[in-house]
Amino acid sequence: KKNYKRTAEWIPQTKALLIGSGAGMGVDSGLPDFRGKEGFWRAYPPLAERGLRFEEMANPRWFREDPELAWGFYGHRHELYLKARPHRGYDILLDWESRYGITSFVYTSNVDGHFSRAGWKEERILECHGSLFRLQCMKACGQPIWETEADGPPIVEVCETNLRAFPPLPRCPLCGNLARPNLLMFSDFEWDASVKLAQERRMRQWLYDHADEDLTILEFGAGLSVPTVRLFCE
Repeated sequence: KKNYKRTAEWIPQTKALLIGSGAGMGVDSGLPDFRGKEGFWRAYPPLAERGLRFEEMANPRWFREDPELAWGFYGHRHELYLKARPHRGYDILLDWESRYGITSFVYTSNVDGHFSRAGWKEERILECHGSLFRLQCMKACGQPIWETEADGPPIVEVCETNLRAFPPLPRCPLCGNLARPNLLMFSDFEWDASVKLAQERRMRQWLYDHADEDLTILEFGAGLSVPTVRLFCE
């Protein structure tokens, strides 16, 4: 309780707030964090039958070898994120900005788009693992990354029994080849990181402008299994 009280006293006095956010931030919005293979398999019984862990399923090779299964998995997650609503914690953080005149920046490994949906300006968010609401061409034909509708319909229709997506699957608007989510997967050497790099440039400028002030860093729901956010905040 002393630490919470001390933090509460810091917030009105700070001028800049850096927010680090991992999967635990989404749990209060009803989103799974896929911690451990048992938890992942409870969420996806068809993948449990095949013995596929999250680290194995979240691999770009499935878009080449079995695109209907790949888009079944990511299409289901896309719909899950669409249906969920950012919880009140996002509103509290935004309220601090206006109430205390704080400038803030978000560094998140979450791909659910909830910070932008909660009202954060895009130029104040760095999604270090990308976003499920952006797509890229599998063939890297030159089509820039494009966005899906954050409040639109599901990107694909998915069979709940076998977790396979029904055609048509998302396609590149330029060349017509298969599209994939613009997010970083495991063993992923095909991720187009151009959006992330632009976000990094904005964050570096923000840190240059504000890190010499009373900078406060708050970390929410970031673990050690994929410690990207934890290491950045440290």
